[in-house]
Amino acid sequence: MSQTPENTRGIRVASSPLALFVATGAGAGYAPVAPGTFGSAVGVLLFPLIGLFGSWLYLLAVLALLSSGVWAAEEAERIFERKDDGRIVIDEIVGQLLTYAPLVILEIPVGLLWIVTGFVLFRGFDIWKPGPARWAERSLAGGAGVMLDDVIAGLMGAGVLLVLVGVFAR
Repeated sequence: MSQTPENTRGIRVASSPLALFVATGAGAGYAPVAPGTFGSAVGVLLFPLIGLFGSWLYLLAVLALLSSGVWAAEEAERIFERKDDGRIVIDEIVGQLLTYAPLVILEIPVGLLWIVTGFVLFRGFDIWKPGPARWAERSLAGGAGVMLDDVIAGLMGAGVLLVLVGVFAR
């Protein structure tokens, strides 16, 4: 049976609440000021929960969030009728979690210092958007474009955090 436009529209409407829930980080993106910072804070809160399950499941969870984030961000852009709308914060959540990945992979005891350091590093790279992050933001469209600049910022944050851990935590 082929889908009629009404059926297709019905499927989109049914998936829109889920897409918006994911894209806005369970509503964090609706913060009246600094929604990206609130999205990163969701990543900070998820970090210890996901990190409890070890490095492989942590990375798998981040990959699942990235994949669902591409879909949700694309849907949210369509709904909000705006490219990379500020309410879309799943990219900040994934980027923040990527910044913390070295702590999980290397089983570094996590204290407030590393949590705050990772938060500041990611937010700094996300706002600054050096080199490839700026290119990704300007050049790519759709959900992948929304997500990739923050993935790059998260990897940059992870690299710096890894160096800092190597210098100060051993």
